[in-house]
Amino acid sequence: MALLEIQNVTRRFGTMTAVDGVSLSIEAGEFFTLLGPSGCGKTSLLRMIAGFDAPDNGGANSGTNRDTSRGRIVLDGQDLTGVPPERRPVRTVFQSYALFPHMTVAANVAFPLKMAHTSADAIAGKVKEALADVQLTSLAMRFPHELSGGQRQRVAIARALVTHPTMMLLDEPLAALDAKLREQLQIELINLQKEVGITFIYVTHDQSEALALSHRIAVMNQGRIEQLDEPSKLYSFPANRFVADFLGQCNILDGTVAARDGNRCTFELTRIGPITVAVEDGMAVGARGALALRPEKVSISAAGPQYGAQDRSQSTASGAGGADENHLRGRVTDFLYSGDVTLYVIELASGQRLEALRANSAPGRTRFLEVGDTVDVAWRFDAGHFIRE
Repeated sequence: MALLEIQNVTRRFGTMTAVDGVSLSIEAGEFFTLLGPSGCGKTSLLRMIAGFDAPDNGGANSGTNRDTSRGRIVLDGQDLTGVPPERRPVRTVFQSYALFPHMTVAANVAFPLKMAHTSADAIAGKVKEALADVQLTSLAMRFPHELSGGQRQRVAIARALVTHPTMMLLDEPLAALDAKLREQLQIELINLQKEVGITFIYVTHDQSEALALSHRIAVMNQGRIEQLDEPSKLYSFPANRFVADFLGQCNILDGTVAARDGNRCTFELTRIGPITVAVEDGMAVGARGALALRPEKVSISAAGPQYGAQDRSQSTASGAGGADENHLRGRVTDFLYSGDVTLYVIELASGQRLEALRANSAPGRTRFLEVGDTVDVAWRFDAGHFIRE
């Protein structure tokens, strides 16, 4: 049995349904992430697990067979319906830290133990252990205003850990931090979760953060789960257009399956023409759908003799060359330089736009393609993923 079972849970605010009949299971020791855009229902679901909100009756989308029963949240075999937040074996870490400014770090961490009437000797040992877990032992006597943002967040995490909860809920805890510090704390969170072995449920709208941290991710949209899977499977095999488009950057090319031959089929792209793709489930001749093609799977090289061998060798290294590729020609309309990579926007003759990612890995200054340059784009037949309509 899973540690946490969420069964047909719905939450409404007036006429708006924030969580719409969601069911999922979370295993013990798992780092589980709820991912989605603002307003998708992820925080509302987290608040119901914490006990700050209660599920409503019935599902909003069950039509004439509407189920009027209240959904259930079952933790370690216990139905949490009616159990107040302070009596649930879970702790929540918020984006705002919520530290007491007049208390030291040690006193902040000790606070939940004092509320539980723990003995003074036991409190001292537990606080010392929790601060060691988050590497803040030397800062025990400082006050929150004397700490950096990252240190304050670690105090909040230590305060949640000190009672050894069954589960920790983290509501966008790194959102207010700068990029470098956020990356550092991501690594610390991964290591901490492994060390303490507590189940983490993490809420974020940051796709890269979710991919880096999680064992599994539930992608939410308009109160429902669009797809639940491991990060690599979500990224490489999105279940629908929303997941493909929301999770990272993706070219979504509409078309129709025109023919099949072994493990390949001809996919007639709208406004572009035929390409070769790998056969997947649902790809019967005549089936309509879309090819989800990530920019890093698309190689790009300058067209014409005026460009040197360096450009073509970089293109070959990124996957170009070979009999199983699709080749198109277009013109660079824009690019975004990010230091290690450059993202190019290419407009084909049909007007369709493609994005291609090129690593800036050559020694010295890589020669950049410029807006207006004619380029060849190519990708392997098995580089994309078919999304059935």
